[in-house]
Amino acid sequence: MYRVYGMAESGNCYKVKLLLSQLKQPFEWIETDIMQGKSRTSEFLAKNPNGKVPTLEISPGVYLPESNAILCYLAEGSPYWPADRLARARVMQWMFFEQYSHEPYVAVARFILLLLKQPNHPDLAEKQRRSHLAFAVMEQHLAKELFFVGGQYSIADIALFAYTHVADDGGLDLAPYPAIRAWIEQVKAQPDYVPIGD
Repeated sequence: MYRVYGMAESGNCYKVKLLLSQLKQPFEWIETDIMQGKSRTSEFLAKNPNGKVPTLEISPGVYLPESNAILCYLAEGSPYWPADRLARARVMQWMFFEQYSHEPYVAVARFILLLLKQPNHPDLAEKQRRSHLAFAVMEQHLAKELFFVGGQYSIADIALFAYTHVADDGGLDLAPYPAIRAWIEQVKAQPDYVPIGD
């Protein structure tokens, strides 16, 4: 059985939990609170020297960090990871977008307000501004497509959904983005959906 070292409130960790649920794959969740330094212990650093969650334990002593790498590993052979070469590249395109143009802003704005509880943080306004740039790209795409790749729900959707659907935690209003809001409802309607934090 897989073990997931993660933090329930983390969107990156939630990606893994959501996919495992939708794959109907049993797993053991090991809560690892980064705010309490649990990912910086010598025991955890032996599993992931980068000291971050999520980290997947595939088998005893075999660990895989980085949320999107974990998604690719778990989704292999499933409908969530397309067989078509170009479709797979499109999935990766959106997952790279999530890690470079979305998560550093949307997730960090949420972290500042939800976990640090610092509404006057000097970086917050810029994180929020950049978040809206990412949302604009997503909105343009979703205005024409039901999901991010080939009209099919995939790990690209899971990657982008994790922090987008809780954007309000970061003081981000999704009212100007009707296509994103419709997509969020489509993701929530997928079989074996589980909410963040559960």
